[in-house]
Amino acid sequence: MQHAGKTDIFFDLDHTIWDFEKNAAETLMELFDTYRFNSFGIASATVFIDTYNRNNHRLWALYHHGKITKAELRVARFADTFREFGVDPKWFPTAFEEDYLRLCPQKTNLFPHAHETLAHLQQKYTLHLISNGFGDASETKVTACDLKKYFSTIVISEVVGFHKPHPKIFHHAVGNANTTITNSVMIGDSLDADIRGAQNVGMDAIYFNPNNAEVPPDVKQSINTLEELKQLF
Repeated sequence: MQHAGKTDIFFDLDHTIWDFEKNAAETLMELFDTYRFNSFGIASATVFIDTYNRNNHRLWALYHHGKITKAELRVARFADTFREFGVDPKWFPTAFEEDYLRLCPQKTNLFPHAHETLAHLQQKYTLHLISNGFGDASETKVTACDLKKYFSTIVISEVVGFHKPHPKIFHHAVGNANTTITNSVMIGDSLDADIRGAQNVGMDAIYFNPNNAEVPPDVKQSINTLEELKQLF
């Protein structure tokens, strides 16, 4: 399916352009040694990271829908992970989470072909970001990875007060971009927040599916790599 008539492409940031799991894993590998996690009976950094990723995904889904706050998410993703290993979170140094929040957004691992694909698309389309990430962290990521030059507008849910999939953030982003729903397409990794959120306001959407998960029947188009967008647009 070619996207005739489109003028504006909206991207998600985390898990779509910025490789959250790779950057988080790098950060936690470093901190695992710094804070001697093994002294708490946690066998390996890999096991900790896998458990953290599972909890983080679950909690972000709740955050998308306003079920928990930013502060609750930040506390629970590590607290719940430590509890799974039988470690009372209150015994773990508070500086650990501060270090994680400082170091992780500075990591610069992007999904393959991110820069070349964005540069290619920018020649013919106006590009934008809509992120459910936190404002301070998102700004750091975009700056550290030299991504700002591609995007005409950047909408952060924490700043505007609505999270994807809420219709208001899509309408806000489209208005902020001075374009229309019809002329726009959303690209993201979250079926709930990005794809169905966009489809629910009448916007075309492309599911970024790097892990080759099963694609539900209501999702009209999916890609496994960013590079595929060069053929679609």
